Amino acid sequence: MSQYFNRLLGAALLGVVSLLNTGCATAQAGAKTGRPQPAEVLALITKVNDHWQAGHPAQVRSFWDNAAYQTGNMAAYAVTKNEKYRQYAEDWAVFNNWQGATSTDKAAWKYKYGETPDYVLFGDWQVCFQTYIDLYKIKPEPVRIARAREVMEYEMSTSQNDYWWWADGLYMVMPVMTKLYGVTKNPQYLEKLHEYFGYANSIMYDAETGLYYRDAKYVYPQHKSVNGRKDFWARGDGWVFAGLAKVLQDLPATDPHRPEYLAKYRGLAAALQKAQQPEGYWTRSLLDPAHAPGPETSGTAFNTYAYLWGINHGVLDQKQYLPTAMKGWQYLTTTALQPDGTLGYVQPIGEKAIPGQVVDKNSTANFGVGAFLLAASEMYRYAGGAPAKS
Repeated sequence: MSQYFNRLLGAALLGVVSLLNTGCATAQAGAKTGRPQPAEVLALITKVNDHWQAGHPAQVRSFWDNAAYQTGNMAAYAVTKNEKYRQYAEDWAVFNNWQGATSTDKAAWKYKYGETPDYVLFGDWQVCFQTYIDLYKIKPEPVRIARAREVMEYEMSTSQNDYWWWADGLYMVMPVMTKLYGVTKNPQYLEKLHEYFGYANSIMYDAETGLYYRDAKYVYPQHKSVNGRKDFWARGDGWVFAGLAKVLQDLPATDPHRPEYLAKYRGLAAALQKAQQPEGYWTRSLLDPAHAPGPETSGTAFNTYAYLWGINHGVLDQKQYLPTAMKGWQYLTTTALQPDGTLGYVQPIGEKAIPGQVVDKNSTANFGVGAFLLAASEMYRYAGGAPAKS
């Protein structure tokens, strides 16, 4: 009898050892991938967003910087389901009467740069519509998208196609078009999306590098970096890369122009990978790090978001691009993120890399926080905390 129990005990011990070895191997494999735990990412999202909202009331204007933050806030809400984040966005939308620029005189509406109420057709006043549409999907009250539809449908009725004349505008408005198509099924949104995108490419896209100039006045050789190189602004290309990810998210699989958007998106993925610094960030002038050296968070966060989105949706090759995304994430969470939840090294509002401009751990901004929340939300999905958004 004792020999029988000894055999049982031996078998049990072997089983335990086998389980321990399997567990160790699994842990080692996980360590090699660098995949964070979902709870860890969720804690970072909460830390950063709670810190921002605690110091900044929702009752601010609907211009691009606040609106870009809200796109990240809504991404954070999508993965955390924290009702405080949704309420913060709704309070902001109600404060702005679900509008961007507020002029009612269509004959006076403008679309070059302007912060006054008559610049209704300027994309920096339209990015707010992204959040209004997301809130509409949660609670479909027509007032939430009435102004968005009025503005965009008027814009599409005009003969102009040069509305997106700066790189930032591709993030600001392209996703508005695909989101409104999703709500209305009006094919004109997708037709005009392609037409306006074509104009933007004609003045800003550089086929040699696969990158985008911030706008036409920065095209080489008319404009050069301090060392005589092509000068591509990190946040500008981050806006485009992230904007294309958002477009591909909502664009129908059957859209005839989807391959074109996908090609530009993958082209940016390849071009930006070459420009990443060993520390994981992208410098303000992508191809001339000496022009304005040092870390920059907003462009890095938008790029990290776009890489992770592509990996999560099978649009980018994980083996090729995951190391790039993980290096960006490492920078964001160990250098950019400060112990109190402040997100540092965000280049201030501007349109180019500026030699000598100080960008340090105390440099923060709403749009930079929004970009981080976008990246963190996709990292949460990659970590297995939520499925890729369909």
